[in-house]
Amino acid sequence: MDSDLRSIGELARASGLTVSALRFYDAAGVLVPARVDPVTGYRRYTHDQVAPARLVAGLRRAGMPVAEIAEAVRAEPAVVHRLLDTHLRRLEQGLADARCEVSRIRSLLPAERPATLTRLTLTGAALVAAMDAVRFAVGTDPAVPGLTGVLFEVTGTGLELVATDRHRLAVATAEAVVQGPPVRTLLPLAAVEALRRLLDTPSPNGPEQGEVELVLSASSLVARVAEQELRATALPEEFPDYHVLLPRSDAARRVPVDADWLVAALRAGGPTLLREYAGRSWPVTVLGLGTPDRLRLLGPEDLTDGGDLTDGGDRVGADGTELRVGVNGDYLLDALDAAGGRHLTLELDSPLTPLTIRRPDDQGAFSILMPIRL
Repeated sequence: MDSDLRSIGELARASGLTVSALRFYDAAGVLVPARVDPVTGYRRYTHDQVAPARLVAGLRRAGMPVAEIAEAVRAEPAVVHRLLDTHLRRLEQGLADARCEVSRIRSLLPAERPATLTRLTLTGAALVAAMDAVRFAVGTDPAVPGLTGVLFEVTGTGLELVATDRHRLAVATAEAVVQGPPVRTLLPLAAVEALRRLLDTPSPNGPEQGEVELVLSASSLVARVAEQELRATALPEEFPDYHVLLPRSDAARRVPVDADWLVAALRAGGPTLLREYAGRSWPVTVLGLGTPDRLRLLGPEDLTDGGDLTDGGDRVGADGTELRVGVNGDYLLDALDAAGGRHLTLELDSPLTPLTIRRPDDQGAFSILMPIRL
């Protein structure tokens, strides 16, 4: 029956694919609708097509060719694993070839000119607040050294700090007087913490309350605070393009949250679901958002009403449609602590898009948590 089928928009929301992508994979024979209305051309999909659509979305994000995606959708898990291994080897070889080519190109270029320096003047309090807002999201995996520091990015109007470990991302801004061109400096965490200690003084008239001068290039930072100076060398690695993860201003539902209540509930061991990953059981904190917007922490007992958390989609209940998003509870607690303040805003879009945490009084500071598939 048509009532048991999903529209293309519903499948898009449940899978993370766009409507245009679903149309493309239909034309390519990868993900064909269960039914197409002969008059309107509307596509309809079954519930059983949600999992294949999510697989297609993941393989697409990983850059797998369409022909291999088509094979994976119809294959047994063992075959999919082999396809993934082959794809990873191809990506690694491609990256190695690209590194060699970049090195060759660098050898053809003339010697670098002396680095152009950019000077910033800002308050110690603003810099401390920005560092504290992003510190929790710094990566610790030595296999990904480009994520083990904090990006200091200077624009024409001020300073932006960014940190990410791939599972969460934090951004904070600080107003500054800028003299010089825009520059990106990736500082190792040890240097950031040394700068934080330099600014951390019990004196009410100490560096945190006064002005700080930063002199940055792509390879170094010099900080001058009162009569003290700190010099740091930047990490040589590239920081990823985090802009692709930034939330769209028109995409999310914005929910005001009493941070004290949410922090207390999380620290008290609020309800969680267990999900298997890499042979281990992991607790997942599930945020439920009903209509009108009302945040709840959901647990296994919330399934007794006939809802289904396994498809990660929306559930229609007595109070309307409820959006359910799974996240790492410890990461959420870190983000709430770093944000500070009692009144925060959570931005939710779908079960497969990142969760954003903001302070209503500072739109330039926010953090993002990657969702966990339910």
